[in-house]
Order: sequence, then structure tokens, then C-alpha cells
Amino acid sequence: MKPETAPVQQPTWFKSSYSGGNETECVEAAFIAPGTAIRDSKHPTGPRLQFSAPSWEAFVTALRTDRMPAA
Repeated sequence: MKPETAPVQQPTWFKSSYSGGNETECVEAAFIAPGTAIRDSKHPTGPRLQFSAPSWEAFVTALRTDRMPAA
């Protein structure tokens, strides 16, 4: 008996409400099974970054509480 493979679902990409109307510089995100993926909206078929759920949550929390480390 062959193992069945579940169909791969395409992620639903969205832009931040803070992105404004500027189409030249925007990042899109999608929630996926292991966490969150992000991509450049100008190159939707280009490379994507994937983050685990805890890593993404820590990043968003740091942004919301203004605790990002200085560059």
C-alpha cells in the first residue's frame, strides 16, 4: 500500500496594513504550517524566508513593543 500524500496548499499571501499604497517597497507574509513565510511582493516567485511560529511571534512582539536591537 502506498502512503497517501496530502495536496500542497498554496499559501494565502497578504500585505501589512502599514504598507500604505506604495507598491515599490512591500513585503508579503503568509501563515504556513511550520510558522510564517515572507517574500518580496515585486518578485512573488522569487526566494522566500520561512520562520518558525515562536521566532515569528518573538519578532512581531519586539516590533510592537519597540524592543528591536539597534543596528
